[in-house]
Amino acid sequence: MCGFVIVILVPAWQAVLIGAVLFLSWSAISLPATMSLIFRVLPTNKRTMGVSMHSLVRRIPMALGPVLGGVCIGIWGERDGVRMAFVFALILAVVAVMLQQKMIEESKSDRSAGRHGTAPEKNPLKLLGRMHMPLKRLLVADILIRFCKQIPYAFVVVWCMKAIAQPVTAIQFGLLTAIEMITAVPVYIPVAYLADKSTKKPFVVITFSFFTFFPLVLLFCRSFEWLILAFVLRGLKEFGEPTRKALIMDLAPDDCKAGMFDLYYLIRDVVVSFAAFGGAFLWLISPATNFLVSFGFGFIGTLTFALKGSELSISEENKVGT
Repeated sequence: MCGFVIVILVPAWQAVLIGAVLFLSWSAISLPATMSLIFRVLPTNKRTMGVSMHSLVRRIPMALGPVLGGVCIGIWGERDGVRMAFVFALILAVVAVMLQQKMIEESKSDRSAGRHGTAPEKNPLKLLGRMHMPLKRLLVADILIRFCKQIPYAFVVVWCMKAIAQPVTAIQFGLLTAIEMITAVPVYIPVAYLADKSTKKPFVVITFSFFTFFPLVLLFCRSFEWLILAFVLRGLKEFGEPTRKALIMDLAPDDCKAGMFDLYYLIRDVVVSFAAFGGAFLWLISPATNFLVSFGFGFIGTLTFALKGSELSISEENKVGT
C-alpha cells in the first residue's frame, strides 16, 4: 500500500521504481507463510488441492484486473489512467487487510514456538545445507524455466502493442491477459485431484513445457486473433504450478518448511533477476533473438527435470531402497 501511495502522489519514473520495490514484495513475504498454513491445516492427500484453491482464488481478480486497468487507460489516458488504477488498487488493499485481520487467526502453536518449541532457523546458509538433492534439482530446473519466462517478460506488451504487423490496443491487451488467467482456472481442480491421487512430477514437466513453448509461439503471432492462441498457451503454464509449490513443501524438511520454501524462492529470484537485464540486450539485437534464447533456456530446464527430477526426499528414497 505504501508503494501504491508513492506512485499515486509522485508522477515520476523514479517514484515508480521505489514504489515497485514495495508493492511487488508482498507476495514474496506472504507466500511462505501461506504455504506453511496450508500444509499445517490440511492432510497429506489434500495439500495440492489446497495450494490449487489458493491459486484459483487469486486468479479471479487477476483475470478482471487487466481489463479494468485497460479501461482506466482508455478513459483517462496512459498517465492518469495508470494512476487511477493504482488508486483502485490501494482501496482494495485496505479492504484486504481488514478482511485478513478479521478472518485469519494465528494459531497458539505459532505464537508460542519461540518460547516452548524449536526456534526457526534464521541462517540461510544453514538452511541451504539442509536442502535435499531432489529439491536442489527442482530448483535448478526451475531457475532455467524462469529464465525462459523473464527474458521476454517485459517485452511481451511491447511486442503486442508496438512491434507486430497489427498492434493491439490497451483494452485488447487487457483482454489477452484476462484470457490467460481464465484459461488457467479450469485446469486447477482436476490437476490437483490427479496429483494428490498419483504423482506430481509429470504435471510439473508438462507445466515447464508450456513455459518453454510460449515465447516460440509468440514469435509467430502477428495479430490479435493469433495472440489469443498464444495467451491461451501462456495460461496453460499454470497447469501444474500449484503442484510444483506443493512438491517444494513435500521435499522440504518437516521442521522448516516455510523457511525452506522462502530460501528456494530467494535463490531462484535472485539468480533469475539477471534475466531481465539479459532480456533487454537480447531485445536490442532483435525480438526473435530474445524469444529464441528464452525457448532454449526453457527446453534445457524441462529436459533437466524430466531426466533428473524426483518427488522423493532423501529419507523417503532411502526407505524405498530398503
